[in-house]
Amino acid sequence: MPDGESTVEGSQPSGGGTKICAATSAVVEECSVAVSGVGFGAESSVGAQKTDKDPKQIARKYQLELCKKAMEENIIVYLGTGCGKTHIAVLLIYELAHLIRKPQKSICIFLAPTVALVQQQAKVIEESIGFKVRTFCGGSKRLKSHCDWEKEIDQYEVLVMIPQILLYCLYHRFIKMELIALLIFDECHHAQVKSNHPYAKIMKDFYKPDIMKVPRIFGMTASPVVGKGASAQANLPKSINSLENLLDAKVYSVEDAEDLESFVSSPVVRVYQYGPVINDTSSSYVTCSEQLAEIKREQYISALSRKLHDHQSLRNTTKQLNRLHDSMKFCLENLGVCGALHASYILLSGDETMRNELIEAEGNTIDDSLCRFASQASEVFAAICRRDGIASDLSCIEVLKEPFFSKKLLRLIGILSTFRLQQHMKCIVFVNRIVTARALSYILQNLKFLASWRCHFLVGVNAGLKSMSRNAMKSILEKFRSGELNLLVATKVGEEGLDIQTCCLVIRFDLPETVASFIQSRGRARMPQSEYAFLVDSGNQRELDLIKNFSKEEDRMNREIMDRTSSDAFTCSEERIYKVDSSGACISAGYGVSLLHRYCSKLPHDEFFNPKPKFYYFDDLGGTICHIILPANAPIHQIVGTPQSSMEAAKKDACLKAIEDLHKLGALNDYLLPQEDNATEDEPMLFSSDSDSYEGEGSRGELHEMLVPAVLRQSWTKSQYPVRLNFYFMQFIPDPADRIYREFGLFVKSLLPGEAEHLKVDLHLARGRSVMTKLVPSGIMQAQQFQEMFLKVILDRSEFNSEFVPLGKDDYCESSSSTFYLLLPVIFHKNSVDWKIIRRCLSSPVFGTPGGSVDRKSLPSHGPLQLHNGWSSESDVENSLVYATHKKWFYLVTNIVFEKNGYSPYKDSDSSSHVDHLISSYGIHLKHPKQPLLRAKPLFRLRNLLHNRKLEDSESHELEEYFDDLPPELCQLKIIGFSKDIGSSLSLLPSIMHRLENLLVAIELKHLLSASFPEGAEVSAEM
Repeated sequence: MPDGESTVEGSQPSGGGTKICAATSAVVEECSVAVSGVGFGAESSVGAQKTDKDPKQIARKYQLELCKKAMEENIIVYLGTGCGKTHIAVLLIYELAHLIRKPQKSICIFLAPTVALVQQQAKVIEESIGFKVRTFCGGSKRLKSHCDWEKEIDQYEVLVMIPQILLYCLYHRFIKMELIALLIFDECHHAQVKSNHPYAKIMKDFYKPDIMKVPRIFGMTASPVVGKGASAQANLPKSINSLENLLDAKVYSVEDAEDLESFVSSPVVRVYQYGPVINDTSSSYVTCSEQLAEIKREQYISALSRKLHDHQSLRNTTKQLNRLHDSMKFCLENLGVCGALHASYILLSGDETMRNELIEAEGNTIDDSLCRFASQASEVFAAICRRDGIASDLSCIEVLKEPFFSKKLLRLIGILSTFRLQQHMKCIVFVNRIVTARALSYILQNLKFLASWRCHFLVGVNAGLKSMSRNAMKSILEKFRSGELNLLVATKVGEEGLDIQTCCLVIRFDLPETVASFIQSRGRARMPQSEYAFLVDSGNQRELDLIKNFSKEEDRMNREIMDRTSSDAFTCSEERIYKVDSSGACISAGYGVSLLHRYCSKLPHDEFFNPKPKFYYFDDLGGTICHIILPANAPIHQIVGTPQSSMEAAKKDACLKAIEDLHKLGALNDYLLPQEDNATEDEPMLFSSDSDSYEGEGSRGELHEMLVPAVLRQSWTKSQYPVRLNFYFMQFIPDPADRIYREFGLFVKSLLPGEAEHLKVDLHLARGRSVMTKLVPSGIMQAQQFQEMFLKVILDRSEFNSEFVPLGKDDYCESSSSTFYLLLPVIFHKNSVDWKIIRRCLSSPVFGTPGGSVDRKSLPSHGPLQLHNGWSSESDVENSLVYATHKKWFYLVTNIVFEKNGYSPYKDSDSSSHVDHLISSYGIHLKHPKQPLLRAKPLFRLRNLLHNRKLEDSESHELEEYFDDLPPELCQLKIIGFSKDIGSSLSLLPSIMHRLENLLVAIELKHLLSASFPEGAEVSAEM
C-alpha cells in the first residue's frame, strides 16, 4: 500500500443486548457478606427514599439487570466504554442505601486508580443520587488522627479515593474492613494476582471472608486482562479466573450486541501508513545517532573518572544516561531532528528532578552528566538544521520535510490538517512517553497552519515531580470538555475512564503495547461517527499486523468470557504479615520497606545527618540474607533477616523483622506508626497516582509539617482599617560589596520577642560570597497584592507565561495560608513603605484586564520600543521583569544599550552578530534589528542560602554578574519597575524568613521549657 493510504477495520463493542451472561466456569464459594440476603426491589429502596433522586428512572434494562445480579453476589461488570458501568455502580449504591445512609455506621468506598477518575466519579455519584460524598486524592487536606477519620466516616456516606490511601488506612487501622458495606473497584483489571497494585494488596491482605464480615464487592472494567501476554491463548483463561478469585467475584457481561448499539457507537478504526525511516549511512538520522552514542560514551568516561569509588552513584548515573540516550534517539526517530531538538530544549529548561521525570528514570541524582548530554545533543541537532540551511523556527514552511520532521510526524500533521476545519472537533493523540508528549505538544502548538487546533499535553501526576499538578490536570480536562482546548497529547494516563463525551478523533501516534491499552484508548472516542486512527510504519511487518492481532485478541477475550474453557488460575502468593492483636493494625513485608524508611526519616536529624537504613546482602546456603544497619540514634543497630530466594525478598523479610522489633521496643505504637505520629497527613504524598511510571515505581518524597510561630499567626481582617502593624527593617550587608540590594521591611501584627529583634543571618551565595541580614525594631490591599506578586515570581512563575495574571483573586485573610506577615520595600531614611514602587509594579499591564494592551498613542514620542507583546516606552522597559520568548526564561532589565543593536557582534565575536546567532541557534529572523538591545540579568533560581558554601569553595569570592543583551522584540514585558536590586533582595527573603521562623519556634520552646523547670531559662534560642 503506498504511503499515505489508509485502511478501515471493523470494530465491535465488547458486549451487547439485554441478556445477562454469567461468565464463569469456576465455583465461587458463598461467603458471609455485609449485604447477604438483601433483595432488589421495594424493601431495598426504603432507605433510599431519603433522597429525591432516583437513578432507576434513567437506567437501561441491562443496567437494572446487572445491578440486580450485583445485589445477589459479588460481580465484575465487563462492558465497553460508554455502556454505563458507572451508572450500574450508582444504582447499587442507591439500592444499598439502608446500609450506607446515616445514621448507619457502614460506608461505601469507591476506588479509582487515578486522581482524575476520583474527581470525575465523585461528581457523578453526588449529582446522580445526592449522597454525602468525600474525595481523597492525596493532595487535599489530610486527616491527622484516628479520631479525624472516625468523624469523616460518621459524616460521609461514600468515600471516593485512590486505592493507595485505603490500603494505608487499612494497614494502620484508620479504616476497618468490617465498616465497609460496599467496596467498588473502578478499572478493576488492575487487581492482578502477580502484581503489587494496591487493588491486589487490599484483597490479598484484608479481605478475609472466613474470619470477618466483608463488604459486597463490585468491579468494573472494559478489559478484564491487563499487561503484555495476558491475552495470549495460554494465559487468557488463567488471567480471567485469577481476577475472579482475587476479587471473590464472577465476571458478567451482556450476551448480544444489538441492544447496546442503540446506546453506544463504536468508532471507525483507520490505519494510516507512513514510509520507513531512511536507513542509508549518509542520512542525518544515522549521523545524529552516531554522534549521540559518542556523547554518551564521553559522559560515561567522565562519570567514571569522577565517581570511581562511589559505585552506587556511578550505577545511577550510568542508568540515567542510558535512559536519556534512549529518549533522545526515540525522539529523533519518531519526531525528526526538529522534534529531538525541542525535546532537548525541554530537558535543559528543567532541573534534575524534571529531567528524570521526562525520561521516566528511577531515582534521582545531582550529577550534571544529564544536563551536559542534553546540551551537547541539542548542539548536534541544531547543527543539522544550520547545515541544511533550515531554521528550527516552526513557522518556516521548509521545515516540513525530512529529516527535520519524521515521516511519522508529517503523517500526523496531515491528518490534523484534514480535520482542522471541521466544527466542534476534539482529538486526543496518544503517545507512550512523557518527553514525546511535551515535545509533540510544543510542535503542534507552534505550527501556524494548525492554529485552529488549541493544544496541550496531558501527563501523569506523580508525587514529588513537577510536570503537572493535580489542579493543572483538572484545569486542562475542564478546558478540553468546554472546547477551550480541542487537542490533547496524552500519555497512558488519559486512556482509562475519562468521560469526555464530545471527543470524536483518537490517534495512536505510538501504538498501544497491550490489548487493554488498545481497548481503553479506543473508548475515548465517544461521539457518533468517531475515528480511531493508528500510525503504522509501512516497512515494519510487526506494526502492520499489530492492529489485527489486537482485534483477534479482543474477540478471543469476549469468547472466553462467554464460553469459559478452563478453570486454571495463577498461583496467588501471599506475603508474610505482622499484626498487632490489640489494635488490629498489620503490615505486609512489602509495605515494611517504605514504613522503615519513614520511621528513620522521623529520627532526629539536621543538614549534616540524614538518617536512613542501609542494606547489605550476603549469600548463604539457604539463599540471600539481608543485613540492615539503622542510624545510630535508632533503638536497634542491626537486623539480620532469614535466607530468601532473591535480594528483593530478603530485603522485605529483614524490613518486616525490623518493624516487629521496633514495635516491641515501643519505637512504633500499636498502630505501627512512629510514636507521637498518629497522622496520615504525610502519607498520600508517598503514593503516585495518575502516574506514567511503571507499576511499583513511585516517589518516596515526603512532606513534614512545619510549626508556625504564634506571632506570625496573628491575622488581620477587612474590618480592621486602619491596620496597625509592627515594622522591622532588614539591612543587607554584602561581602564583598559588589551588589546593590533594595531595602525591605517585615510587617507583623504582634511584636517579635526581644531575642528575635536583632537576628543576624549569614546567607551564602555563589563563589563564597555572602550577605549578612539584620532585623532592626522600628493601602493594605496593595501591600498584599505586591507580596502575592513577588511570591508568584520567586516560587511559581508559571502563571507569568500567560498574558494576564490575576492578583487578589482569593481573599487574603481567608486564604489557606497559616502565616500572616508582609515583606515590603521601604525607604529607611523616611521610615516609610516605598508605595511608589509598589504602585508602579502593580500598574503593569499583565495585572490589568485580560487581553489589555499598551496604547501606542499614549507613549512618549521619544523612543518607544517594539516588544514581543506590543510597544512600550523606554522608561517602562528599564528596571523591569521581561520574559525572553526564545530562551524561555525571565530576565531583569537593567538598562537599554543604545550603542548596540541586532547587527552588533554577539558576545565579542568578530564574525557573528546577534542577527546571525538568532538565525543559526533559534531560526529567528529579527523584524527590527536596528532597535537597541536590552542589558538584562537572568532571574535567579530559588536556592537554600543558609548552607555555607564557603566550606566547599576555595575560589575567589569576587563574582562578576552575568548579563545578556536581548533584542526587545523577543521580550514580553511583564512587571514594570521590578528592578534588579528588588530581584536581588527577593532571592534572599525565603531563606531569611525560614531562619526567622525557626528562631521564633525555638524561642517558644524555650519559654515552654522555662515553665517546666528553672534550668530551661538558661537555654539559648540562638542557632
